[in-house]
Amino acid sequence: MTIRTDHRHLYLQVIDRLKSDIDAGVFKENEKLPSEFELSKSLGVSRATLREALRLLEEDNIIVRRHGVGTFVNPKPLFTSGIEQLSSISSMIEAVNMTPGTMLLRAEESEPTEQEIERFGCAEDSQLLTLERVRTANDEPVVYCIDKLPASYLPKDFVENKETSLFSALEQSGAIRVAYAVTYIDPVGYHEEASPILRCGPETALLVLKQHHYDENDQLVLLSKNYFRADKFSFHVVRKRV
Repeated sequence: MTIRTDHRHLYLQVIDRLKSDIDAGVFKENEKLPSEFELSKSLGVSRATLREALRLLEEDNIIVRRHGVGTFVNPKPLFTSGIEQLSSISSMIEAVNMTPGTMLLRAEESEPTEQEIERFGCAEDSQLLTLERVRTANDEPVVYCIDKLPASYLPKDFVENKETSLFSALEQSGAIRVAYAVTYIDPVGYHEEASPILRCGPETALLVLKQHHYDENDQLVLLSKNYFRADKFSFHVVRKRV
């Protein structure tokens, strides 16, 4: 059946039809779509019309086109968040009724460098704690986290109590409250260290969030680098005209 059923631009009809087919499971997540020739023939449109529809679908992250391979259906992210909202990973996972978990890979204390003493405002004889963890949702790895902060900011049993949110642990004493973070976002393809940890193949992209967390007095509290599976997480931002 062709899609010539209304008077809108044909490429809009193609977009609606392909979205409908994806929602209905005609084309499944990570499945390769038919060739442009086959799709244009089955839909009764020109290849130029089809290409315009595919271009817009790719802009909306509904499909992804891999050069020399084909066009594939992008998985729908399980977790979405406004990048202006400072939420813990645990709360993002709980928000979609999944169970958060933590796999500790490394916990190591070290003396701070001169630069770290200045940035954290800590004493020369203090210890910085570096944590490498994998955050899971229903036991599936979804985020690889590397965090660094003064060890004195956390309860002594934090490392042993694997399920505790880092934000919750930081604020447990009442002396520290993370007020805001400066965030840098980089999309990356296959990452030699993070991708195997998150059980990602070469086709799965990652979103890297590098964050500097500050308290209400603008004092640096936490440095973090989080590798999010792009097929599980999406972030957006509301921008206002000034």
